[in-house]
Amino acid sequence: MNDTTLLEKGMNILFERLGQVDAERFIYLVNKEPFDYTKWHQNLSEGMTGREISAAAMKLREGGS
Repeated sequence: MNDTTLLEKGMNILFERLGQVDAERFIYLVNKEPFDYTKWHQNLSEGMTGREISAAAMKLREGGS
């Protein structure tokens, strides 16, 4: 997938899931703050076992929160 297609798909998902106002707010916040996705993701699952991370990912995939 090329960069343009990836950006287009990502934006479509943001707008579909968050709505226009919150999607734009999210983009603003990401651009405003220095954001290290890798560090954030590591902190998100800190202290969790592999099974717990997998279970959480499956729950999200199924539409749970």
